[in-house]
Amino acid sequence: MLTGISRSMTYACAVLYAILGVFLFFLPESLSPVFAWKVTPFMTMTIGAWCLGNAWLAWISARRWEWRLVYTALIYLWLFGVLELAVVFAFQDKVRLDHPIAWLYLGTLSVNGLTALSGFTDWIRIRPIRGEPFGPPTTSWQRGSAVAFVIFVGFLSVYGLIAQIGWPATRGGIFPEEMSLFTLRSFAVFYFSLAIAAIPLTRERNLAVTLNHSIANYALVVIITIAAFVYLRLFNFAERPGGLLYFGAYLIVAIPLLFAFAKYGTGYGKEGPLPKEKQNVA
Repeated sequence: MLTGISRSMTYACAVLYAILGVFLFFLPESLSPVFAWKVTPFMTMTIGAWCLGNAWLAWISARRWEWRLVYTALIYLWLFGVLELAVVFAFQDKVRLDHPIAWLYLGTLSVNGLTALSGFTDWIRIRPIRGEPFGPPTTSWQRGSAVAFVIFVGFLSVYGLIAQIGWPATRGGIFPEEMSLFTLRSFAVFYFSLAIAAIPLTRERNLAVTLNHSIANYALVVIITIAAFVYLRLFNFAERPGGLLYFGAYLIVAIPLLFAFAKYGTGYGKEGPLPKEKQNVA
């Protein structure tokens, strides 16, 4: 498995993202005017939702800390930190550092980036083995769901990475507010990280891995949806029906996963990544 240093840094990410997320999610009206770049309160709350989701994902990954089980969640976390830092660097002329919240955002991303470097270095050095069967297998339907997720979220990410202001869906067509290129690219690399991290699930044969990935990412889905409901007044479904896609995409993922967790568990139990009561699940 990866080293204790990488694990400690992953816990540090969990703590920092939790602190940052609490501020951004619960104080969006106050903090949006002083954030690291120009954003609206809804955007601020959504970024806070990312942070709270990342905190949960980092914590559960560090807690379980077995490569064969948590590797897809770690891929997402590492990519998110590195790519969001890249977006900040690309738009450095737009960055505002007048308020501590901006420094906390950049500091958290920097720790995330160092965590990615540490984890990737460990992976290169140790080359942990994955892929051997160690519990109930995935079904073709479950792998197919992963394929659909990668295609859909991957499309959103690529579109967000290449789109320019004024393109379809960039002027309130799906997200109810117009975004600057800085914000659009930040959202795009978030989706890109999700899509890339899910690619291994399209071929993963161990159900525990898929379940762990799902529960690690579940807070992202739920908290982002909560933020959307808080700012429901911004959506005009009659004139901009694309907003239904924003809600629907998260709900389509969130609701079925509840049934999956109830039936199969979350990929981990007292004995480790082989929950005793789930070993014979087909």
